Amino acid sequence: MIPKNFFLTKGVGKHKDELASFELALRDAGIEKFNLVVVSSILPPNCKPINKADGLQQLKPGSIVFVVMSRNASNEPNRLIAASVGAAIPSDSNQYGYLSEHHSFGETDEKAGEYAEDLAASMLASTLGVEFDVNSAWNEKEQIFKLSEKIVKTMNITQSAICDKNGLWTTVVTAAVLII
Repeated sequence: MIPKNFFLTKGVGKHKDELASFELALRDAGIEKFNLVVVSSILPPNCKPINKADGLQQLKPGSIVFVVMSRNASNEPNRLIAASVGAAIPSDSNQYGYLSEHHSFGETDEKAGEYAEDLAASMLASTLGVEFDVNSAWNEKEQIFKLSEKIVKTMNITQSAICDKNGLWTTVVTAAVLII
């Protein structure tokens, strides 16, 4: 049971109940109709990224679907929250890659996404023997990773939101949905 494809998705929901705001975020992401099983961060060998529409067509309501998910929620008025999933795909398609989850407060889409992407790429680079300074900025590490020719692609999907000013629960969710 090894996934062959994956897609990235994101959503945001607001409601007076935290669970309902999570459900609305899943609806916004298009994955509310599945039984989601959260798994760890390995992107299987030969698992290819596909677009969300194609991925959703391959799934049926009620299916058990494996995801790497990041979520964050708050009911603190005007608080900035973010959730991000990063991906790092190796050049050798027979090698596994990495997915990472990051959720934060006070970070923009760009900052949270960069962090998640950096985390996934750093985990992959360390398993591939690519030497780099873990304290370097992402743009410096990204250049090293590209020059190594061992990492073919990195990406992220990020959802941020400013929490409802009246104290409704706000939930952000991002996921890499694995298609078997």
